[in-house]
Amino acid sequence: DDLLALAASRNEPPLLVALDSVQDVHNLGALIRTAEAVGAHGIIIPEHRAAGVTPAVIKTSAGAIEHLLVAQVTNLSRTLETLKKANVWSIGLAGEAKATIEQIDLDRPLVLVVGGEGKGLSRNVRDHCDMLMALPMRGNINSLNAAIAGSIALYAAWRARERGKP
Repeated sequence: DDLLALAASRNEPPLLVALDSVQDVHNLGALIRTAEAVGAHGIIIPEHRAAGVTPAVIKTSAGAIEHLLVAQVTNLSRTLETLKKANVWSIGLAGEAKATIEQIDLDRPLVLVVGGEGKGLSRNVRDHCDMLMALPMRGNINSLNAAIAGSIALYAAWRARERGKP
C-alpha cells in the first residue's frame, strides 16, 4: 500500500520491481540502486528464500536504499494478485518469452518481476504475471544476471514514461 501511495502522491503510475528468489546480495543492492536512479516507487522482496537487506546490500546500493521503499512480503504471488486488483501490470522477465522488451508498452502502472539467479522465475510467480518479456540477445550467451536484466528493464520503463510525458 505504501508503494502505491507514494506513486499516487507523485501523480505517477506505479513503477515497482519485485524479486522472485534473488539470493545474491549484490544483485539486490544493484537493483535497489538502479530502481532509485530511474525513479521507481519501490522494490518488493520475499521474506523467505531471498536476499534480505544486509550491510552488503546497503553498501552495494551506494546509499540508494535510503531513498527507496523496500517492502518484504510473505507471498509474492499473492502480492502480484493484489497489485493486479489495483490495475498494476506484472511483467516477468523470462528469456524464453515470445514478446520482447521492444514490443511491450512499459508506460503503464507496472511491476517488473525479476527471477532468481540460475532458476529464473518460479512457476507460481510466472503464472501470476500478466505477461512475460524477453531481452533479445545477439551473442552466444543467452542470459544476463538478475541485476543487469532488471536494470535494463527498469531503464526501458523509465524511457517509455519519459517519451509519454507532454
